[in-house]
Amino acid sequence: MAAKKTEKSVFWFDDGKRPNVADALEREKDIIVHRLAFSGPQADNWGAMSASQVYCITSARHEVPDQYKCNAALIARCPDLLAVSTTGAGYDTVDVGACTAAGVLLVNQAGANADAVAEHAVAMMLSLTKNIPQTDRSLRTVRGVDREVFKGWNARGRTVGLIGIGQVGSRVARICGKGLEMNVLACDPYLTAEEIEGRGATKVDLATLLAESRFLSIHCPLNDETRGMIGQRELNALAAGSYVITTARGGIIDEDALAAALDSGHVAGAGIDVWVVEPPPLTHPLLKFDNLIATYHTAGVTHDSRRNMAEWNAEQVAAILRGERPPRLINPAAWTLYAQRFERIFGFRPGK
Repeated sequence: MAAKKTEKSVFWFDDGKRPNVADALEREKDIIVHRLAFSGPQADNWGAMSASQVYCITSARHEVPDQYKCNAALIARCPDLLAVSTTGAGYDTVDVGACTAAGVLLVNQAGANADAVAEHAVAMMLSLTKNIPQTDRSLRTVRGVDREVFKGWNARGRTVGLIGIGQVGSRVARICGKGLEMNVLACDPYLTAEEIEGRGATKVDLATLLAESRFLSIHCPLNDETRGMIGQRELNALAAGSYVITTARGGIIDEDALAAALDSGHVAGAGIDVWVVEPPPLTHPLLKFDNLIATYHTAGVTHDSRRNMAEWNAEQVAAILRGERPPRLINPAAWTLYAQRFERIFGFRPGK
């Protein structure tokens, strides 16, 4: 079959992150990279987009205007789009079903920032149980405070429950289990007991995990199964004085329910890196609590992880355009139609 064209083209909207996939792709001499701006002329943006085969998109949904999120409407306007590659592990900015139906591959960079996110989660956990934020604020503002009011707890021997034990969760399990000598439980319906044991935890159902965990840490994706899964009932199922950490995605925990649990004292403290609205408004009810650590969805934002994400992304995009099967494919059901479309565009069948 004769190729429709041989030019390889990628588009990316500059989100201010450095380094980034566009910088990393500069070493690929046969790939044209369109650096676009959300505020740029729409006609110019859509002209580049409609002629490209790969869309490199940020994982953070609040950073992408609705018209440039990868959904059925965008795919319809980009007839040669073969793949979408997200910056990080998440893909909230992409409609997976629409991609699969159109024969568009979705890939992510799962694992590229996993060390950073896991370290952030454990740092929140330890800071909360040692009352470090409260101690810091007090020492800067008042004197005459009895240090006994900041008395915390040791981590050793206590139980941490992980919802999800993928790239990040497995690292948290290792740090907590081997480093802090904690008991580690995990709830993950997509892994067997043997697989979870191999990742350093004991497989339990959600009810058992909530009942037995002093620390609850969320590490699952946001989807129809997990949206709102930790609400008032689940928080009440925790033992009084438990701690809640989430570095996954906003919307998995009911923020109003968590505020109520903190207000009542049932939850002793919380670490929240991800929010339904990012950043949350200054009037958000959770931000009034001194026993809450709030961060700007920055768990994965380190110099090391930014470099990893840029390099992994570029390597995977280049592999796709060479006709190779990508290593971090989210929707393998799209492959058959994708392969037909790839052959129509480039004139050869991609490898399996």
